[in-house]
Amino acid sequence: MNEYSWIYNTSPSNSSRFTLGNCGHSPLLCIGVNPSTAVPENLDPTLKSVARIADNNSYDGWIMINLYPQRSTNPDGLHPQIDDALHQKNLDIIKTVLNTYEISDIWAAWGTLINKRSYLPGCLHDIYALTAGYNWIRFGDLSKDGHPHHPLYLSSDTPKYSFNITDYVNSLTQDR
Repeated sequence: MNEYSWIYNTSPSNSSRFTLGNCGHSPLLCIGVNPSTAVPENLDPTLKSVARIADNNSYDGWIMINLYPQRSTNPDGLHPQIDDALHQKNLDIIKTVLNTYEISDIWAAWGTLINKRSYLPGCLHDIYALTAGYNWIRFGDLSKDGHPHHPLYLSSDTPKYSFNITDYVNSLTQDR
């Protein structure tokens, strides 16, 4: 993994993580579902995979954000109902990331876990609204249900494809 500057932003209680990354000026922005226990220099398996894939595709590092920032080692542990203030803080920090770094690609990487809570598609819709004009990508094929794959089980040489975020978000909206 390339060694750039660590960025790391959590809630005061550390019950939420908004950003974790190791990047230069033009990192790959990866969007997962929710953060686990990873911290700088002690990455969990998911973030080790994100770092490998970013490095293998010649990105200037990576930044991980999530649809919902609550830390949970298991997505089943996410709040049953959305915490609106927490979601808004997540959106504010995502805006800061987009304004601070030269993001060329946004990696859709939430897998089927987007179905774990009914509010997660709405979280994605709000993030999508912030990213008009950005290039969205996915690694690997879509799941049988049309979701982009979670990074954990992808190999470093998994092919990169364009991802039509507009059609995807519209399909989620129709499902609600």
